[in-house]
Amino acid sequence: MNTTIEKQPENVVKVDIEIPAKDAVGYYNNAAKRLSQYVNIPGFRKGKAPRNILEQHIGEDRIKHEALESALPKIFSDVIRENNFDVVAQPYVESYEYKIGEDLKITAKLELRPEVTLGQYKDLKLEIDGYKLEDDAMDKSIQALLSRHATIVAVTDRKTINTDTIVFDFDGYSNGEKIEHGDAKNYTLDLANSSFIPGFAEQLVDRPLGEEFDIEVKFPEEYHEKKLAGQLATFKCKINEIKTKVLPELNDEFAQKIGPFKTVDDLKADIQKHLDYQKEDIDRVNSEKAIFDKVTSEAKVDIQQSMIDREADVLVADYKQKLEMQGFTWEQAVEAQGYDEIMKQLKEDAAVRVKNSLVIDKIAKEENITVTQAEFGAKLSELSQMYQIDTATMVKNLYQSPEVFNALNQQALNEKVTKFLVDNNKVELK
Repeated sequence: MNTTIEKQPENVVKVDIEIPAKDAVGYYNNAAKRLSQYVNIPGFRKGKAPRNILEQHIGEDRIKHEALESALPKIFSDVIRENNFDVVAQPYVESYEYKIGEDLKITAKLELRPEVTLGQYKDLKLEIDGYKLEDDAMDKSIQALLSRHATIVAVTDRKTINTDTIVFDFDGYSNGEKIEHGDAKNYTLDLANSSFIPGFAEQLVDRPLGEEFDIEVKFPEEYHEKKLAGQLATFKCKINEIKTKVLPELNDEFAQKIGPFKTVDDLKADIQKHLDYQKEDIDRVNSEKAIFDKVTSEAKVDIQQSMIDREADVLVADYKQKLEMQGFTWEQAVEAQGYDEIMKQLKEDAAVRVKNSLVIDKIAKEENITVTQAEFGAKLSELSQMYQIDTATMVKNLYQSPEVFNALNQQALNEKVTKFLVDNNKVELK
């Protein structure tokens, strides 16, 4: 096999490949034998028809296509190995000349990994703001704890207040038309934590049981359903039930009930321990981010647009999945935000992710950081516990999905490189 290499823009190389006629004929004959096993030719058993009869029946082009499909992985593998290419995408054939009895000529293009020039990534000294707990963090934590153990009781002797939970009927209209999906019977709503449009829950306060009343609201200008965006609406409402939370008393008995505590002071000490851990964890994450942002900002790399576009495709798929989980569709998001605006943000995110990945790989190469079998096994175990799948099944699934396997390996490498950067740089918390 002879090859001629030509460098092109965007980290692409053009490769002209010549395969000796003898090998090309071998590819062709093997392909013909394989195809003959699946083609019904009158007068012949499968696999027994002569090559010329097979060619008359299905054509030379189909046999050549099968021959190339089978031979190209090995051909490309040899080209990559012999030239020490670091490819980032599947090679693709631009053209070929395949004449039986002559050398097979293939012109292909390979996309290479961009060269990364690192700036300083060790012995950095950075200063960032340390995370500060709120002065009332303890009080808020205790209040949240009491709220989680509150009892819900029905109220019949007063009007609603803004901390109640109500059960009510509503029916909405806008511009004289009934709002699609804008009605419900016996809907439960926490007035203090409403996800309804602004002004809705507030107008349900100071209302008595059983009274029928109307409220008026205005849909936000950026509302996902264009027909309603910025429009006034009237909702006919009726409150069927009023419920309120009754908090338990904060005393030693309560502390003993919810955990291994003897006194309220023991409980508060445990809460403070949690708050301190929260601060440490946030400071750790912010320190890691500060180091990594500094390292990547000083690294120089010329990333081809095709890499960014492929990563953007991944982000689009992730975004669509998240929208679906939230009850929205891609079409609704495009209508609300605009296709160009969504894609602009996703491509900006994709460019950052690609650069981060390239920088991580470069540091790993420079420092000889690799993921050992034991470390990868630990990742597998972590994943299997998360999804409640035994490790053997997890391994089987990964081998059937190489992209997931590679992503898991990359995640383990990212963690090792991050630890290396933390160990070899210093962050001072103000």
